Amino acid sequence: MSVREDQELAARQDKLASWKKLGLEMYPAVFRRTHTAAEISSQTILSDTPILEGEAVPAGEKVSVAGRLKTLRPHGSLWFATLEDTSGIVQVAAVEHGSGEKVWQILQQLDRGDIVGFTGPVCKTKRGEVTVYATHVSPLAKCLQPLPEKWHGLKDVEARLRQRYVDLMMDSDVRQLFQKKSVFWATVRRELSKAGFMEVDTPALEAVAGGADATPFVTHHDALDQDFYLRISLELPLKRLLVGGFEKVFEIGKVFRNEGIDTEHLQDYDMCEFYWAYANYEDMMDFTQKMYQEIVREVTGGLKTAYDGKEVDWAGEWPRRDYFELIKEISNVDLAGITDVKALQKLLEKHKVRYEESMGAGRLIDLFWKKLVRPKVQGPLFLINHPVEVSPLAKRDSKDPSRVQRMQIIVAGSELGNGFSELNDPADQRARFEEQAKLRAAGDSEAMMLDEDFITALEYGMPPAAGFGFSERLFSFIMDKPIRETVLFPPMRNRRPIDSGTNE
Repeated sequence: MSVREDQELAARQDKLASWKKLGLEMYPAVFRRTHTAAEISSQTILSDTPILEGEAVPAGEKVSVAGRLKTLRPHGSLWFATLEDTSGIVQVAAVEHGSGEKVWQILQQLDRGDIVGFTGPVCKTKRGEVTVYATHVSPLAKCLQPLPEKWHGLKDVEARLRQRYVDLMMDSDVRQLFQKKSVFWATVRRELSKAGFMEVDTPALEAVAGGADATPFVTHHDALDQDFYLRISLELPLKRLLVGGFEKVFEIGKVFRNEGIDTEHLQDYDMCEFYWAYANYEDMMDFTQKMYQEIVREVTGGLKTAYDGKEVDWAGEWPRRDYFELIKEISNVDLAGITDVKALQKLLEKHKVRYEESMGAGRLIDLFWKKLVRPKVQGPLFLINHPVEVSPLAKRDSKDPSRVQRMQIIVAGSELGNGFSELNDPADQRARFEEQAKLRAAGDSEAMMLDEDFITALEYGMPPAAGFGFSERLFSFIMDKPIRETVLFPPMRNRRPIDSGTNE
């Protein structure tokens, strides 16, 4: 910390002490606002007397506003500031001989960043700016840390994410981003509830981590003296509810995957999954297309967004493209029916794609898709009919048992949702789990575990059903931002303090 910063910290502490000397309540519990900043700015002016034309307090009904001081502009016997709350910004002002001695003393002890309440009439400046003329000042919380001189557009993303509260404080665009994220999840809930789905809540701790290909986090339950996994998916508990008699269920909750960080992946994120008895993956495609279009419309105001410099048009009917046919069309390589692991490894080596020795044929084919084909797909489209090897929870296609009734939403090279007709044959499910167990034994840490209780549930009978899942990656895609920037408090490696200097 620089000498200048040390001096400013000390000065702010001194001003806090001065609040007490002035007889003010330190950090009061409440302040009764009558108006927000936006309401003040938009309401009818209560006094047309410019406050700079005299020292008398303007006539008119008094209002009370509160928020954070963003700028301070003292000019001799005049004092101006901008006050920001969640609705916007309003100007406050005072004249030394018109406000009273104590009010004027308090104003001199305020700093940029302090949270303050002001009471007084609303009037205009000579420039016509709507202003609260302060006749009473209530300091509510001292900002003891100096605010950055500049913040919007700061290039130190790590600092912004680490101290997100400063990021939110300094950049209204960031606050608006998270307001849109609230709209995003509210729209999801509304659309699912409107369609008759019931929201439920299932445990985050599981004895068996299932429902996805991912490495789980492990934790220990002291009271039970047993290790548990943090869930990697919401799927298996929700399908147990179908067995129990619920026909339309959904959950929005945290899942945890112990994998790498990139622009689309985090270890700790929100996911939505929903399950629909007596429906199949074709019904789900019809439903999810309409739901996604409504989400995009509510969040952005239209059906066109931008991603990575390209326009995405979410309108219309999305095509449904066969997995192997699309791979062949884009790469000119026909992978349908290939099960030779060595041949697939050589193919990936030819294209300089790294793979793990433990990967079976299905995973190698899917790696070819993800690395060499998917980035070239614009969409939006539904990718359908995946190989059974990479879809251990999906129902087989009755016309081709090597394929499954699965669909993924692909847009601009990203996977933005995954669903299928659910496998409800307990014998087939056991066989799929056993194949996954062989992959785990061979070193594939993302292969699924065998869940005996889930198989037992299927043995009681689960109706034919369709399921679908998507994460907050969809929101980050719509906003055209790396996913870490659309999460309020993402995991960070270590602490680097924010520079309170100019950031130039």
